[in-house]
Amino acid sequence: MIKEIQSKSLLRKHNKVDSWFLARYGMNLYRGCQHNCAYCDGRAEGYYVDGEFGEDIAVKVNAPSLLRRELDPRRKRVPLKKGFIMLGGGVGDSYQPAELKYKLTQQILEILFAENWPVHILTKSTAVKRDLDIIKKINEKTRAIVSFSLSSVDDHLCTIFEPGVPTATARLETISFFKDNGIACGIYLMPVIPFISDTPDMISAVMQKARDHKVDFLVFGGMTIKPGRQREHYMKILNNTFPELVDKYEKLYLNDKWGSAAGDYYIRIHQLFSSLVLEFKIPPRMPQPLFQNFLAQDDQVIVILEHIDYLLKLQGIKSNYGYAAYQLLKLAEPLTSIKHRLNRIKGVGDKIARVINEILETGTASLYQDLISKYTSTV
Repeated sequence: MIKEIQSKSLLRKHNKVDSWFLARYGMNLYRGCQHNCAYCDGRAEGYYVDGEFGEDIAVKVNAPSLLRRELDPRRKRVPLKKGFIMLGGGVGDSYQPAELKYKLTQQILEILFAENWPVHILTKSTAVKRDLDIIKKINEKTRAIVSFSLSSVDDHLCTIFEPGVPTATARLETISFFKDNGIACGIYLMPVIPFISDTPDMISAVMQKARDHKVDFLVFGGMTIKPGRQREHYMKILNNTFPELVDKYEKLYLNDKWGSAAGDYYIRIHQLFSSLVLEFKIPPRMPQPLFQNFLAQDDQVIVILEHIDYLLKLQGIKSNYGYAAYQLLKLAEPLTSIKHRLNRIKGVGDKIARVINEILETGTASLYQDLISKYTSTV
């Protein structure tokens, strides 16, 4: 059932620009999602999505007027920071079937174009092709990135775990469509499905398709299953389709409140991902040329530090760069005003201080460039 609602607010400001999606702001135009993916954590009680998830959708019909108001600088005592606005994720795909009727995402894109905001779209739907013209206009003016989430490239598995979604093949073809039109595209291989799509052959198949379709980056993540209706729904699907795996899941997911897998599961699948993404030469984070000049200076420093941290750890190297980035987030003053005493900040020290100052002075870091270059194909 679709319910039209008048929302009180729309734009979500993140505490920081996250290094996965490079988003400073996000929004949910729809609460609930008709894609009805078996593993979606939007089904968990903590997201407060009313009704039967996958069937009942709340549509924020006043979203365009809310966004115009919230982006209006005359209403802001503190100006909005630079950064990408994210469409997608959260508790509802911005291109789920309801969008074909309400066209909220299309209207939002028109507003973001008019207000000069860069956009990162994350979807599972090929319906995003409808908005090629406005996406191209945004990309010419600022930046538009279109990314797709996948759990595998096996179309049969898609029908089981993503019943309301176009096949992986169709999503990959849509990536080529946007790439042919000059739009950068990423893949979020999130989540891989334990004991099903987390094997070397399955992940390699995704990597090969990513290379074939010339994706700009590929971000990887494991599955979480939160106790409650998310777990109950997923386990019901699993029992009906892969009953032989139920016992393995019971041992892997022990009702952790965050839905995390037990033991070293995430470490093991990231080690596998690390070797494969290096072999296939695909950047495992959004490359800097895609976000250069679209973030506030301090945000760019923090993102690059977090990317360095991830890239080092992906190679099995211990790193304090992520902790240093966390400490920088606590500062009230701009980094340029304390550049000569950065090494006194907890977790920074002389080595990381030099990297921070290099980013402040040049916009990047040689360490970051050396690390990311290992994942760049020369072909």
